Amino acid sequence: MTLSIAYLGPVGTYTETATLAYTQWLQETQGKDSILCPYPSIAQTLQAVATQEADFAVVPVENSTEGSVTITLDTLWQLEGLQIQKALVLPIHHCLLATVSSLEEIKTVYSHPQALAQCQKTLESRLPTVQLVPTASTAEALQSLKTEKNSGAIASSRASQLYNLPILISYLNDYPDNCTRFWVVGLETTTEGKYLSLGFSTPANEPGALVRPLAVFAQREINLTRIESRPTKRSLGEYLFFIDIEGSLTQSPVQAALEELPKYTEVLKIFGNYDVLSIQATGNNK
Repeated sequence: MTLSIAYLGPVGTYTETATLAYTQWLQETQGKDSILCPYPSIAQTLQAVATQEADFAVVPVENSTEGSVTITLDTLWQLEGLQIQKALVLPIHHCLLATVSSLEEIKTVYSHPQALAQCQKTLESRLPTVQLVPTASTAEALQSLKTEKNSGAIASSRASQLYNLPILISYLNDYPDNCTRFWVVGLETTTEGKYLSLGFSTPANEPGALVRPLAVFAQREINLTRIESRPTKRSLGEYLFFIDIEGSLTQSPVQAALEELPKYTEVLKIFGNYDVLSIQATGNNK
């Protein structure tokens, strides 16, 4: 059986690089073959899994410089049945690609909003007057180089090789240890792993509304590794919360915490129990 894996395309995105690393891991550890299916947006990759057009989706969820990828969190909450199978951590090394011979010729730089933000300080220093234009992905940004002579694009060295485009600046990101965490999302329920992700809304916006559900974990000495709020989109000032904890659904303290948690939440969703796979890709290539 060949697995189909959706990712943010086109060919040459960082998500594709993470997906390729995951397919290699699947082949080496489980002997499973995979076919990659590019989609034009993160939301569509997750929808492909929810509608069973694809077996899995690989989506970016958090960057060490710019924080969470909110469309991933929002779509995961909105769709039903999606489960995190694995987390992937990929070092991100941005490059400036262009067909011009010098930086002074560049008037516009294209890239995904996360990539632009991760290179903000360097761009302000080396290209202070250029116009920054967001695109759906780093690979899509490369299309502008074919039609606009005085343009540049932020992408990976791997993308440079794939599209045969020269690199003007090899290391563009503001912080050298820049990395992105991706989730592999499927429909199979996962019950084992070092980390557990969940989301919940609270029944009322009142004092203690958030403290009470968080205390469920604190009382059992369960460590929270991430907490983030997102608007419910129902009313201004209403939020839902995403948290990651260290623990497995097979552990008694975690089981007890999840049994008590519904007392203090309006809607509770368990997104999966999973391990983290650190990956290195040649010519790293959202």
